[in-house]
Amino acid sequence: MPRQQQPATRPVRRRSYDQFCATARALDSVGDRWTLLIVRELLAGPRRYTDLHADLPGVSTDVLASRLRDMEQNGLATRRRLPPPAAASVYELTERGHGLMPVLAALAEWGAPALAERRPTDAVRAHWFALPLLRALDGPAYEGVVEVHLDEGEFHVRAGGGTGDGAAVYGDGPADRADARIALDVEVCLELAQGGLTLAEAVGDGRVEVSGDGPLAAALRGD
Repeated sequence: MPRQQQPATRPVRRRSYDQFCATARALDSVGDRWTLLIVRELLAGPRRYTDLHADLPGVSTDVLASRLRDMEQNGLATRRRLPPPAAASVYELTERGHGLMPVLAALAEWGAPALAERRPTDAVRAHWFALPLLRALDGPAYEGVVEVHLDEGEFHVRAGGGTGDGAAVYGDGPADRADARIALDVEVCLELAQGGLTLAEAVGDGRVEVSGDGPLAAALRGD
């Protein structure tokens, strides 16, 4: 009986737009669904796979694993093993991966008007509002760690002191050591992000509460 010929397997080819264009090359690396949101999560610092999966509601385990592999291959992220007693693997951004922060900040600013109404199906995490707050915290007197309290949770940012880069670093949860603390709600946060409200105005009318004794807290209060 003649042996059935197996169909020829096609070589796996990396997805590419095959365009000699910087934008197209960038999208070759970060244009897949979920990739930029994984970058958003890793901007807050090293994260375990389980933490990433928990804070990316809707992503499947297969897709998350695939995107992380792609990010490692593209030089955007690395994986390392934490020393005991943690003994867990974490993913973190490379220097090239961190270079996407202004891209994410610009996207957050551009997309803020679309958050006029929260849909019933929308998930929310407090640290997702760190990037929209960059604009409000980019004053020359705002330099240091600000702990931000929302009803949805807490996060912290390191304000950039008016460098134009906004907050250089942010993290999920309270800060180990904060120079100032602010409390506000999501609506105020979005108004600040859209530029319809300044931080000084929000503090002045009591919509943002500031606590702390150092120079940064005083600057945020307008003392």
